[in-house]
Amino acid sequence: MTKPRSLCAVAFMLLAACSPRGSFTPVPADRAVSITESIFVGTTRTQDAEEFGFGRSEQLSFLRYDISIPTNRDPGELSWPPRTRAPDPSRDFLTAREVIFTDPLTFRAALSQEVRATNTTSAVIYVHGFNVNMAEGVYRFAQMHYDLQVPAIAAHYSWPSRGSALGYIHDRDSATFARRGLEEMLDEVAAAGVTEIVIVAHSLGASLTMEALRQVSLDREDRVMRRIRGVVLVQPDIDVDVFRSQVRDIGNLPQPFVIFGSSRDQILNLSARISGAPERLGNLSDVRRIDDLEVTYVDTKNFAAGSGHMNLATSPALISLFRGIEDIDEAFTADEKGRVGLFPGIVLTVRNATDVVLAPVVVIGEELAE
Repeated sequence: MTKPRSLCAVAFMLLAACSPRGSFTPVPADRAVSITESIFVGTTRTQDAEEFGFGRSEQLSFLRYDISIPTNRDPGELSWPPRTRAPDPSRDFLTAREVIFTDPLTFRAALSQEVRATNTTSAVIYVHGFNVNMAEGVYRFAQMHYDLQVPAIAAHYSWPSRGSALGYIHDRDSATFARRGLEEMLDEVAAAGVTEIVIVAHSLGASLTMEALRQVSLDREDRVMRRIRGVVLVQPDIDVDVFRSQVRDIGNLPQPFVIFGSSRDQILNLSARISGAPERLGNLSDVRRIDDLEVTYVDTKNFAAGSGHMNLATSPALISLFRGIEDIDEAFTADEKGRVGLFPGIVLTVRNATDVVLAPVVVIGEELAE
């Protein structure tokens, strides 16, 4: 039984390795753009030639990207310009502007100016996951930030993922290496005048995030911790026992603390096999392993497509579900056990304070018909 699964896993990884990769492509000089998202970036990638690759830097670099959002696409879709035609702002994610800041002070000043210009003191920091290059992380966050209509400044921490489907061990080591950089990024964002920070971390980025929060707590950096007003882990690639240990060291978790998981996540199923563990935090089959913790676990397996490793960002139904929802925690922890109508077309089942299951109405109808 194990041999076919291993062959399937290898085949899946090879297919992923052959997929077109994202890259920073400038908007053509003769084309206008209508929608842009500004992304402030801190990265521990080394700069090779004119790009930030997968080498590890002990010093943070700071940038800003203005990303052109195409109008001709479906929510959740992230499209790169093919080599067969010229870049088209109506169909492709493109780079309208790139700014590389000379030092942390100039980055902080630019971020402070954005706080004043947008009249907001809230920021979302996105931490990408496994097998992501610099451009893909920035573009994915721009897509998520726009599609989810997040009313906050967008900041992205880009750690040195190899950007290869066969680079899992490199990425796990890089996530460990990059913890200090995320701590410094949090400190810079707070110093720029941001008073409310929400961290959204995906896959291995969730492991990195938990380690950074653990260190900030152990160092008693209250100035930073008290500004973290929520954490969202999207299909986190973390050993469950390690997660429990991290929570114990952190103490009081920032609230709300929401985990989006899916037992149909092929990447995490493979990660579990590589690790010799039955499952990871992001593909739990039994949430009783964490039901004593102050977290909300949201099961999104009914929305899985493809590898099922990024449901929240790629599923149009989930994007529609969370667009405009300002208090996710309150919506999930209401007393009703099963509801239709809170979110159009969705059945939300609250099984206990920790476990929430989301499913399209059509899926529930199919189950009842069987």
